[in-house]
Amino acid sequence: MLDETPKRFDRIVAILIQLQSKRIVKAQELADRFDCSLRTIYRDIRTLEASGVPIYSEAGVGYALMEGYRLPPVMFTREEVSSFIAAEKLMQKFTDPSLGSHYASAMYKLKSVLRSTDKDWLSNIESRVVMQMQSTEPMFNDNSPNTLAVLFEGIAEKKQILLSYKTFDKDETTQRNIEPVGVFHDHNNWYFLGYCHLRKDYRQFRTDRILGIKKSESDFTIEHDSLDSYLTKTETIPTTKVRILIEKKIARYLSTERKYHGFISEKEVDGKIEMNFMCRDIESGFARWFLMFGDYAEILEPERLKTRVLELIEINKQRLL
Repeated sequence: MLDETPKRFDRIVAILIQLQSKRIVKAQELADRFDCSLRTIYRDIRTLEASGVPIYSEAGVGYALMEGYRLPPVMFTREEVSSFIAAEKLMQKFTDPSLGSHYASAMYKLKSVLRSTDKDWLSNIESRVVMQMQSTEPMFNDNSPNTLAVLFEGIAEKKQILLSYKTFDKDETTQRNIEPVGVFHDHNNWYFLGYCHLRKDYRQFRTDRILGIKKSESDFTIEHDSLDSYLTKTETIPTTKVRILIEKKIARYLSTERKYHGFISEKEVDGKIEMNFMCRDIESGFARWFLMFGDYAEILEPERLKTRVLELIEINKQRLL
């Protein structure tokens, strides 16, 4: 029989680190992470307690460390150090200035506990990793450099935020009281979803249109579900079936953007690729997207899309004359 003592030792140490990462950790959460039974987790917890680690438990809630107990500095593997480099480059490009400065401070603390050889190893490669932005448009307004930091505070403390927001279609600024539910990044932009007291409904907001933001002292008035539950809800917006035929050499470059236009399937037809969509906006969004590669493609249906593309071509033609 194999000796599992080293494996068990690593798991117990990892459990202790995880107990420090959250206020309450559920036994099932630990069992799922380490792919073991609840009985094994209970036994490991008893081992930690027997070694003098002050753990208390609440029936039906989970385990927690006594306030004030901390491990000595944690040592990281080189693989974990590598992940710091990627994370740091992403934070430099994809966060607002306020949160970016907090992360930079945290990185100095992380680097301070590395072994000397690992510090040299990190220095040798971090200057050779570059993160290029796909879009040159700013993700945050200059008047609101602390957007993400305030949103995180509001979500964590369940406090409403006061928002000065510039709408896209009306080009006007409105003042909103929002209960932020969650933050997400999609298609080169940061968004957050929250309950808007002005509209009496859930709304999405893009961070580059936030002209001012601050946390209020008002508590949430609603118990909100998780962010995923709102993002995955079935939409009731009407869709239109779209079929286009594209040359093979171009089709492969559309694999990323096509999902934003309701892509559902594709097949090869006579050496070309037929793509099928259930599109929500063929008048503006899809028609303009099609023009980017239209000289390599053909619209099979609907006729309304063909008409709209011709209208856009005519408008551009008149402006160029």
